[in-house]
Amino acid sequence: MDTLQKVVRWGDHHHPVWLSVVRMLLGLFLMAVGVLFIMNRDALDTLINTKPALVTVAFFIGHYIVFVHIVGGLFIAMGLETRFSAIVNIPVLLGALLFMHSRTALFQVYPVLGLSALVLVLLIVFAITGSGRLSVDEFMRRHPERKRNHTYIDF
Repeated sequence: MDTLQKVVRWGDHHHPVWLSVVRMLLGLFLMAVGVLFIMNRDALDTLINTKPALVTVAFFIGHYIVFVHIVGGLFIAMGLETRFSAIVNIPVLLGALLFMHSRTALFQVYPVLGLSALVLVLLIVFAITGSGRLSVDEFMRRHPERKRNHTYIDF
């Protein structure tokens, strides 16, 4: 068994129910921050206006942040592919921590440094521990689809 499989197995066996509630709240929070980021388009426009050469990069970053926060937050809240959703959200939070006090104020939706650090730590925790017992992933593990007898016609 390689290291990644050991981490996944350990996370699946060491996940209390209260941590699932924290996961759901984190997912809802990320979704709300994604919506706030959409509402705060002026910061992205400022970044584009200060460095026109970075228009494509800024466009990609803005859409990546919104998509990852809203869709990833929804997946984290539901407990669907939690590890993957947490991992793709980690770069956004690292960017928020590194560029919090930049002139462009791109990450002003994270107004407090401690809040950004807490969300980053929680994302790392859920990247390791997974979704837990109260999740869509666990439901799908416990209730696999029954295989139906299909008749195939060969030509």
